[in-house]
Amino acid sequence: MITALNTVWVIFAATLVFFMEGGFALLEAGLVQAKNTISILMKVIADVTVGALVFGLVGFSLMYGHSRVGIVGWSGFFFHGAIAAVPHLPAPVLWFFELAFAVAAISIVSGAVSERMRYSAYLVYVVIGILAYSISAHWVWNPDGWLHRLGMIDFAGSAVVHSFGGFSALAAATLVGPRIGRFHLNPVKFRPSNLPLAFGGTFILWFGWFGFNAGSTLSAFSPLIGTIIVNTMLAGAIGGFSAIMFVRLFNGTYDPTMAINGVLAGLVAITAGCASVGPAAALIIGALAGILVALATSLIERMQVDDPVGAVPVHAFGGAFGTIAVGLFASHGGLFFGGGLHLLEVQALGTVVISIWGFGVTALALGAMRRLKVLRVSSIEEAEGLDWRLHGHRAYHTGQSPLSAAED
Repeated sequence: MITALNTVWVIFAATLVFFMEGGFALLEAGLVQAKNTISILMKVIADVTVGALVFGLVGFSLMYGHSRVGIVGWSGFFFHGAIAAVPHLPAPVLWFFELAFAVAAISIVSGAVSERMRYSAYLVYVVIGILAYSISAHWVWNPDGWLHRLGMIDFAGSAVVHSFGGFSALAAATLVGPRIGRFHLNPVKFRPSNLPLAFGGTFILWFGWFGFNAGSTLSAFSPLIGTIIVNTMLAGAIGGFSAIMFVRLFNGTYDPTMAINGVLAGLVAITAGCASVGPAAALIIGALAGILVALATSLIERMQVDDPVGAVPVHAFGGAFGTIAVGLFASHGGLFFGGGLHLLEVQALGTVVISIWGFGVTALALGAMRRLKVLRVSSIEEAEGLDWRLHGHRAYHTGQSPLSAAED
C-alpha cells in the first residue's frame, strides 16, 4: 500500500514538472521576436525529445547508478543492471521524476541562446548538457555522492537544476555572442513579441513548481508537503512583488518582464530550502531574490551578455543565492538559528562547484563548435528570422510569400 501511494504521488508530481516544459515554451516564445517563435519552440522540443532519450538511456545511470568514489554512477546503463533506488518507490517511477528535472535544467539554456544559435549546434549541446547535469546531480542527490556526504541541502534543485542551468546559459550566451545590433553605439532594444503568452507560460511554470518542490519528498506520507507548498507559494509571490516595486522605485514604471522574472527568481531561490526553512524565511528569501534578479539583469547587460529571456539572472543568480541562503535560514543547522558556519560553508562549496561545472562544460563544448564555425547562424538568417530560414514555417502568417528556406 505504501509503495502504491508513493508511486501515484510521485507520478502526479512528475507530470506537473514535465508540464513545465509547456511553460518554458510559452514564456520564451512570448519574450523573443515574432520571427523566431518557431525556432525557440523547436529548441524546447529538442530538450524533451533528445534530452529524454539521453537521460533515459545513460543519464539516469550516471546520476543514480552505484557510485564510483562519490563522483559518478556506473551501473544500469540502457536499463540493465542495478540502480540505487529510493525505498518504497519503484526505480522506473524515480526515473520519470528525475527525467523531468533533467529536461528542465537544459531548457534554461534555450532562451539564453535564442534568435542566433544553429539548431544543429543546440542539439549537440542538449546531449552534452544532459550528461553533465546527470554527473553533478549525482554529487548531491545520490546517497553516495560526495556533496551529499558532506551534508549539502538542495532539496529540489536550486543548485543542481538552476545554478547548473543558469551558469551553463551564461557560458552559452557569451560564446554565441549578442544579437546583431544589441550592444552597438546605438544599441537595439529588442521587444518581446507577445507578453500575454509569456505571462501564461509563467503561470504554468508556477503551477508546475508545486510538483517540482513538493514532489521531491518522494513520499505521499511526508509531513513536509504542506510546509513546502506554503513556502513555494510565498516565495514566488513576494519575489514578483519585490521585483515590481524595486524597478518602479528606480525606473518609474511597473515593468512586466521584471514581474515575470521576479516570480521565477523567488521560486528558484526557495527550491533548495523549501523543506528546511519556515514561512518567514521563505518570504525573506523570495523578496531578496526579486531584488537580486533586477540587479543581476542590469549587471548582465553591462557585461554585454545578450540574454533575451533573463535566464541567467533568474536561474544562475537566483539558484546560487537560494542554495547559500539555506546555510543562513535552515531551521536546523542554519547560521541564523544557531547552527554555526558548517552548513553555510558546505552550501557555498556546492554552489561554486556546480556553477563552475555547468559553465565549464558548456564553454568547452560550445567553444569547440565556435572554433569550427558551426555555432551561430549567418547574419542573413538572423536578420530574416530563424523560423523560416531554419524551419520552413512562420508562427504568425501575414499573407506574404517568404523566400525559400535555407538549410541549417
